[in-house]
Amino acid sequence: MIPLHDYLIFAAASLLMVLTPGPNMIYLISRSICQGRKAGVTSLLGVVAGFFVHLFAAALGLTAVFMAVPMAYEVLKWAGALYLLWLAWQALKPGARSPFEAQQLPADSPRKLVTMGFLTSALNPKIAVFYLSIFPQFIHPEHGSVFSQSIILGLTQISVSFSVNLLIALFAAGIASWFASNPTWLSVQRYFMGFVLAGLAVRLMFEQRRVN
Repeated sequence: MIPLHDYLIFAAASLLMVLTPGPNMIYLISRSICQGRKAGVTSLLGVVAGFFVHLFAAALGLTAVFMAVPMAYEVLKWAGALYLLWLAWQALKPGARSPFEAQQLPADSPRKLVTMGFLTSALNPKIAVFYLSIFPQFIHPEHGSVFSQSIILGLTQISVSFSVNLLIALFAAGIASWFASNPTWLSVQRYFMGFVLAGLAVRLMFEQRRVN
């Protein structure tokens, strides 16, 4: 199965993904601040359901791709490294937006909260690209079933994202308020994430060269 070293790196990559600005985080923070913690947690249930759409689509798709076109694995690995560099630039570029800057949202019913959370997650390009480009870098056919490895990694990503987003939904108001009164730390958070993402991208590119 998946080597422990690769698994831990993937878990760290999943953590970085959930901590970088994206539609899910911005929506959950905004919803929690505008409508309360309960609404934020309810929305999170929909977000998690959306993750499973990406998970099973990737698991089935990657299994077919690896069996039919082995070279596609290398292409996806390079795409993943370039995607990490793009995320790093999004965090480091001048005027980058912090996810802790909430948007004003109207109050919605629990059913609509779940639906909107699901759609935000299922249609989130950040998650889609993560599953299509970062995901394959940690899957190796020689380690067993590609489908099983995909499910294990997908459940890991979902668990990490759920844990972090739950904390964000519960403490969104306090977190946003703290960053608003300490704007310097917004820059520190952005630069830290940007450099870590860039470092991971470089590591993956050098790993690619060693494979070749």
